[in-house]
Amino acid sequence: MADDTPVSANRIERVLAYMIVSVVAISLACFVATMVGTFTDAEFGEGIWPAVFILPGIGLPIAFVLIIVLLVVSIVRRRREAGDAER
Repeated sequence: MADDTPVSANRIERVLAYMIVSVVAISLACFVATMVGTFTDAEFGEGIWPAVFILPGIGLPIAFVLIIVLLVVSIVRRRREAGDAER
């Protein structure tokens, strides 16, 4: 008898998805803060501004790599499931 229950997302896939959303959200918030700081003539050389200024340049490429990792993990899981279903 076939098992018709839907397959829930793998724990690793969920963790990767939350990591991607978190990194993108923080990077976009820092990007907006940089735009607001530029508009208000803030001093970018002191305080937390250097980290806020650099974070989108680091966070967005990391999110892109995490998206590729999530895609590979998902493809591998689906191929395994398809192979198990054929047997």
